[in-house]
Amino acid sequence: FEMVHPEHNTYSFDEADAIIAFAEANGMKVRGHTLVWHEQLPEWIRSGNYSRAKWMEILYDHITTVVGRYRGRIYAWDVINEALDDDGRLRNTIWLQNIGPEYIELAFRWAHEADPQALLFYNDYGAEGLGTKSDAVYNLVKSLMERGVPIHGVGLQMHVSLEYYPSLESVAANIKRLNDLGLEVHVTEMDVRIRMPVTSEKLTRQAEIYRDILKACLSAKNCTAFVIWGFTDKYSWIPSFFSGYGSALIFDESYEPKPAYYYILQTLMENP
Repeated sequence: FEMVHPEHNTYSFDEADAIIAFAEANGMKVRGHTLVWHEQLPEWIRSGNYSRAKWMEILYDHITTVVGRYRGRIYAWDVINEALDDDGRLRNTIWLQNIGPEYIELAFRWAHEADPQALLFYNDYGAEGLGTKSDAVYNLVKSLMERGVPIHGVGLQMHVSLEYYPSLESVAANIKRLNDLGLEVHVTEMDVRIRMPVTSEKLTRQAEIYRDILKACLSAKNCTAFVIWGFTDKYSWIPSFFSGYGSALIFDESYEPKPAYYYILQTLMENP
């Protein structure tokens, strides 16, 4: 939000336009991330004091303007990002406070209105395997579908570590129940952080985790995208947010491929 809509009546699309142009010039699909989130909001939103009707107007204008600009050029949008707390309750965001829980439904309807061909996703972390939060995600998207809300999939972020990652069986079961609802699944933000220092054993374990999650996706007909949150450790967000951790991606800081790269490549070659 803060990048493309820095002021109330000002949109800034130059950088986004450049990404879209690069993708189109190279035959690449683009996922849009993200329309509604509680972070990376501009000051005019964070300090805003508006009526409920005005908050709805602001969100409607933002979604329809951004999605409408790239209509037909972005194939999937993360419409709502991280709307649930780890305990499964709705996160107390600025949108929940000022509009109410229906902001989620409204956002999906408005995004669909702006681009009826785009796939619309709910995206979250910590809900990859079975558990309290993934149950909450399941119940949320199921209720949206029951009300006829245009939602097409769930994004599983997959920010994991060598110490914490969901089992292959748990991820597969979660993907299956979403498939049973008729929803697609995308692995949207995968990285596997390592507690420093890095060793060859840790890199091998990291590679196995990447491989196993990819296998879970490839084995499910409704898992249609596998996205890594960056590709080189040089620009990873991990060291800034997780003290003592790093080396989370499949290329190192010198752009050299790590074991995870080769494990992913081999898995893809075995599952054409």
